[in-house]
Amino acid sequence: MPERTDISVSRRAFLKLDTRAEPETLRPPGTNAALLSEYCKGCGACVEACPEQIIVAGTGNFPVLDFTKGACTFCGACVDACPSGAFSRDVYSQWSLKAVITDTCLSLQGISCRACEDACEPAAIRFRLAIGGKSEPLIDPHQCTGCGACAYHCPAAAVTFKRTEPNKEEDPA
Repeated sequence: MPERTDISVSRRAFLKLDTRAEPETLRPPGTNAALLSEYCKGCGACVEACPEQIIVAGTGNFPVLDFTKGACTFCGACVDACPSGAFSRDVYSQWSLKAVITDTCLSLQGISCRACEDACEPAAIRFRLAIGGKSEPLIDPHQCTGCGACAYHCPAAAVTFKRTEPNKEEDPA
């Protein structure tokens, strides 16, 4: 029998005997899997406090971000509302999500679309013309805040997010 390499190490998953690895989940600013595993009681205070209503209850009632509902304004209401200590101002200041454009982008298919660029308040997204009438979206990781406005406005759901290590971001193309 092949060795399993998809074992989840979260305490909650272990206690629930759930050994499947979860895909990368987008957590609200101010928390992470370790804090949630240790402190989150699933009370929903952060969900209720979010003025943008983009924090929803996920697996185990843990908070997750849903950028299909809008963008994060980084107001900090979720951090302030949490009574259990599952959110931290230190973690809040280390927000490291950056947008990534996938191959389903309409501009990469030769269809004129700039919805993500128009929605990006810090102007982190620009387009470079390519051969064949296509345009390639480029993201400046130094400008991208990871707010999700580009994902919310993308008609092709072509925007995903990745975590970067602080001070170790890629150079823009």
